[in-house]
Amino acid sequence: MPTKQELAELIRHACTKRGWGPTKLAREVSVAAGKPPDTLERQYARRWMSGEREPTYWLPYVVQALDLDLDASQEAESNGLEAEATDTVASVIQLGRRDVHRRNFLAATSGYALSALALPDLDSITRRTKMAPAGAVRVGAGEVAAVKQMVKALGDSAAELGGGHARHLAVRYLTDDVAPWLNGKYTEATGRELFAATSQLVHLAGWMAQDEGNDPEHQGRAQQYYAHAYRLAAEARDPELSATALRGLAVQAIDLGYRAEAVQLGEACVRYGKDLANPRAVAYYEATLANAAAQDDDRTTATRHLALSETAIGHSAATAGESWAAHYSPGRWAHESGMILTRLGDLDAAEEHLRLALDIHGLDRRRTRAIVLADLGGVRIRQGDLDGALATWNEFLACADGIRSVKVSTAAVDIVTRLNRFREMPEASQLQRKAVLFLT
Repeated sequence: MPTKQELAELIRHACTKRGWGPTKLAREVSVAAGKPPDTLERQYARRWMSGEREPTYWLPYVVQALDLDLDASQEAESNGLEAEATDTVASVIQLGRRDVHRRNFLAATSGYALSALALPDLDSITRRTKMAPAGAVRVGAGEVAAVKQMVKALGDSAAELGGGHARHLAVRYLTDDVAPWLNGKYTEATGRELFAATSQLVHLAGWMAQDEGNDPEHQGRAQQYYAHAYRLAAEARDPELSATALRGLAVQAIDLGYRAEAVQLGEACVRYGKDLANPRAVAYYEATLANAAAQDDDRTTATRHLALSETAIGHSAATAGESWAAHYSPGRWAHESGMILTRLGDLDAAEEHLRLALDIHGLDRRRTRAIVLADLGGVRIRQGDLDGALATWNEFLACADGIRSVKVSTAAVDIVTRLNRFREMPEASQLQRKAVLFLT
């Protein structure tokens, strides 16, 4: 049975999904109990939602009206900090199964994000090599290669079409195919490779969830996947994957407005990546910290780490290589730098970086190109270049067709809103209608 506060969280979450307030909740619970709709007063429902009271007599009818799964609420303890002490493999498999069965997820929180920095279980793989059950499946290089190949295939698809495309395939692959391998027989060296590959898969599931929906449940799901990706990577002793997972948490913290937490997570990224011989990875993590500092209005820190990021990307090889951070191309660096400069108020430099990303470095993924076009249009309209913004946003809408990404849809909403003050102009009005049609 969940605690009073956990039950209140479940009730609030279910009401939010339905668009219900206390009055509607009181009415529906009364009806579920077979009583007149006005039996329960609004104040009772409000107290259930705030955690001031528990619906003791009314609990079965609350469960019925909201379709709550109280058994799942016990599993949801892994949303909290206590579950961080559990076995990582068991925890991540449970996370995936809750996702498959569409169980409720608590919202992302700043406390949970920072809890990921707790010391991971560095002996986990060694223990598993000694304790595998007799009938466990044998795992070798072939299984590790299969996970990596699937991550690449699903990642390529998501990068092109958005995180909302085929996310369920990534989660099913984790629970149905990878789970038996994680619980199988393997050497310590193979175990580290398997944990590292699984970290990539779990990170991808988190990124896809974050890109699929901007609601508390999607963001909470993404946050848990990122934290588990970090634990798997740390237990595999892979600093680059560890830093990349923490970067996912840092970027999400930026998006959610957890500024101090984002800076702390960005600093952790830089610490993990400081000894890597991969300039792209170093640039990736330095830019993350610069972005977090810019959002925190710390111009000095942001400028310093943006310069370090620029130096690193300048030393990167022309070919991407096989590293997890290899996708962080000069074009992606130019985009992120442009948005950092926008935050710092240097719109001319921001426009230059965004144009570099599009025209010189090129961007090989349609979703990424669409987002850069939306951002460039936003910079141009801030500069007073309405014609340039309209042209760029028209190109954005053409590029974004068919992409399932919350970042792309949010960009379209932003365009509709910004064009309100220009709606008397035929070109702006026509573009606004196209953006509304895209959203619908």
